[in-house]
Amino acid sequence: MGTTTDVISTVLHKAGDRGHADHGWLQARHSFSFAGWYNPERMHFGALRVLNDDTIAAGQGFGTHPHDNMEIITVVTEGALEHRDSMGNQGIIRAGEVQVMSAGTGVQHSEFNADKHRRTRLFQIWIFPRQRGAAPRYQQIALDPQQGTGRFQQLVSPDPGDAGAWIGQDAWLHLGKFTKAQTERYLLRRPGNGLYAMVVAGSATIAGNVLGERDAVGISGLQTVEMHIGAEGAELLLIDVPMEAGH
Repeated sequence: MGTTTDVISTVLHKAGDRGHADHGWLQARHSFSFAGWYNPERMHFGALRVLNDDTIAAGQGFGTHPHDNMEIITVVTEGALEHRDSMGNQGIIRAGEVQVMSAGTGVQHSEFNADKHRRTRLFQIWIFPRQRGAAPRYQQIALDPQQGTGRFQQLVSPDPGDAGAWIGQDAWLHLGKFTKAQTERYLLRRPGNGLYAMVVAGSATIAGNVLGERDAVGISGLQTVEMHIGAEGAELLLIDVPMEAGH
């Protein structure tokens, strides 16, 4: 399974057990309690508060709405998303790009599918910040697809000089696309952090848990997590977060 640092704790979240919101123009799957879906056993995983798997219909989207004291990460996997916010940022986030919005003291923004003919798919991830009341901040980066093929590519880190976008929390995000069976070992970046791993596509066995598409597992108490990619390959999203920071 991996190298132990503490008492091992595991939560298994199967794809079909997630919350589902059908708004017509929006199909949303919630790994944690969100909006109209509430599950007292699914409030957060350490500092990870939200992992939404959204499909937005062509030309539709979220009107202007507020956020504060949250690190909001958007990973577009298909199509494009048009963003506008009260900090003056405006642009298109395309598949293969990552956006980070540190809401801090407060920000308002809107998000729309920029394509009038095709859907947009994305993951939106909310992480509690290390410190409340920080100044709002925005960053958008494009990923090199070669860096995420056959290995994990870092999307987000707490170090502005490191690879990926940066957030105000001791958290790291990685995404990897694997085309064949292989074994990977992920070393947690910080003592006391846990790992929430989702199989975006394909199959994998993570710390002994057999997972299919959109299944996820949250693991704490391990320093290294072992992953066996299925024969058909897999795409994996890894979220490495402090366990003591849920609030």
